[in-house]
Amino acid sequence: MLSNTEKHLRIMGTQINYYFICKTKLWFFSHHIKMEQESDLVSMGKKLHQGSYQKEKRDYTIDNLISIDFIKKGDKLEVHEVKKSKKMEKAHEYQLLYYLYYLNVVKGVENVIGMIDYPKMRKKLTLEWDGSREGELKELTEKVAVLIDGEMSKPVKTPTCRKCAYYELCWV
Repeated sequence: MLSNTEKHLRIMGTQINYYFICKTKLWFFSHHIKMEQESDLVSMGKKLHQGSYQKEKRDYTIDNLISIDFIKKGDKLEVHEVKKSKKMEKAHEYQLLYYLYYLNVVKGVENVIGMIDYPKMRKKLTLEWDGSREGELKELTEKVAVLIDGEMSKPVKTPTCRKCAYYELCWV
C-alpha cells in the first residue's frame, strides 16, 4: 500500500484538471470508467490538437502521469498545453502548474515554463514555475488522492454537465 506522500506523486494531469471541473467526473475517470471516447466535444478537441502546431514534435508522456502536448527548447524549456477555449481556464492552469511542479520537484527539471495555447482564439497564457506554489500543489494532489480513494462524490448539477461525457452516468 502506498503512503499518502507516494500517492500524491501518482496523480495524473487529467485528474488535476477534473478536480476543478467535477469531483464525480474525477472519481469515474480515476476508477477506469472512461466515457470521453464517446464524446463529440472530446473528438473536436482532439482534431484541434492534431491540426494545430503541426511543425512541433508532440505528445510527450512522462511516467504515464503527465501528457504534454508539445515542448519547445530555448533559454527555458517550454511545456505547452493546447486547449479549445478558456471556459475551464482554472482547470487548465492547475493542470499545467501540476506539470511544472512534477517536472521540477519530482524530475529535477529546472528553468521550465508552461504555456496554455488557445489556437482558435489565437491567445496564450504563460505560467512560470518559481517554487512558490509547491505547498499548494502538494496539498492539491493530496486532496485529489483522498477523493480518488473515497466513495464516489454525489453529482452536483452545473451548466457544464450537459456537454459532459459522463452526463448519462450522473443524470439519466
